Amino acid sequence: MAEARRTTIDTDEVERFSRMAAEWWDPNGKFRPLHKFNPVRLAYIRDQVAARFGRDTRAPHPFQGLRILDIGCGGGLLCEPMARLGAEVVGADASATNIEVAKLHGVASGLTIDYRATTAEALADEGEQFDVILNMEVVEHVADVDLFLAKCGQMVKPGGLMFVATINRTLKALGLAIIGAEYVLRWLPRGTHQFGKLVRPDELEAGLGKAGLSIIDRSGVTYNPLADRWQRSKDMDVNYMVLAEKSSLV
Repeated sequence: MAEARRTTIDTDEVERFSRMAAEWWDPNGKFRPLHKFNPVRLAYIRDQVAARFGRDTRAPHPFQGLRILDIGCGGGLLCEPMARLGAEVVGADASATNIEVAKLHGVASGLTIDYRATTAEALADEGEQFDVILNMEVVEHVADVDLFLAKCGQMVKPGGLMFVATINRTLKALGLAIIGAEYVLRWLPRGTHQFGKLVRPDELEAGLGKAGLSIIDRSGVTYNPLADRWQRSKDMDVNYMVLAEKSSLV
């Protein structure tokens, strides 16, 4: 019997997010936490990309000429700001429902974004290459983290960047990101995150290393309840982001 081909797709996760697809752009709906989280991750991406590629963020379209992939793009919450900054954006998601929502909103917003219902492995096997890959709040939902990172790494151009945002596998994260956010505060539907699928920073660094990438920056992200906003922090016990590069000598 032939060995089953490895895949990054967890069909249960795809179905879960597909059922919520209509609410992607509702800032008070089931994706409210992502809308709240978006400003801090957008600022981090903007500043790091500008520094890497020598761009002036005050320019009308500072990312013009850069090709960016948002893998696991959902409804396009990151794709649209990247397009407004002037980048050529590809938004990919395994859920065709998510992609249709993203396409409709992009058209209504007057933006040109290449949305595709596909996977990281399919894109990599097609030989796609990008200056920047956004891998935000995705690794904790895939079936094979190492394969996913390997395929994403394959698509980063030499000298390019990959951003990864996820949740640490700690008891603190269990209490805050799962029990607190899903069962007590009900910020997210129950079952959105599974503790066993959360990824520790050392595991992420190892997977990125095998994918030919080196981490060059790390940042925690914490919630300030008094200001009702997320902010960057040194605390990586729950939410965190890392920035990895592929050597220009590859």
